[in-house]
Amino acid sequence: MCDFNNLNEEEKKLQHEKLMDCAKNMGGKNFFLSLLEAIRETKPHPLIAANSEFDTEFGTITWNKVIFNDKLQLLLKARVNESKQDNLLPEKDAKNYKKILNLLRTLKPIVFHVKPGNPEDGQGFYFQAFDVINEEKTKLNPLFDAVFFCSVDTVKKALNYEPK
Repeated sequence: MCDFNNLNEEEKKLQHEKLMDCAKNMGGKNFFLSLLEAIRETKPHPLIAANSEFDTEFGTITWNKVIFNDKLQLLLKARVNESKQDNLLPEKDAKNYKKILNLLRTLKPIVFHVKPGNPEDGQGFYFQAFDVINEEKTKLNPLFDAVFFCSVDTVKKALNYEPK
């Protein structure tokens, strides 16, 4: 998702539609982008919040399990590899294979619920961290990537994308 320019037209259209649905359920593009900016400005990373919640005037994100910093750091490294090999899972004989597999098993059941700051703006939306394609291939959910990691400019570009 963060390499929006490198996606083909069909993938760009799909990501645009997903993000537009999310923005609509948050009260509009500006509220959604403001929430993402608040996430980017928060230190330490909001995902490692002890109460499994990120709360700002633009909205609230809650999830059902605490994520520790070591898992976040491992996830950040796996994201880099995913963009190179189109898979979060490394080769089975790679030395970090077991660590990444355990990371996926730990984070896979977590559900993120995003609610707008003003309940009248929309009902919010849900997502998970990963899309499991099959036993050997898992990808980062593009929505999870957009909400927590991609630059706000990239998300803005995806929101403003006009299919050809």
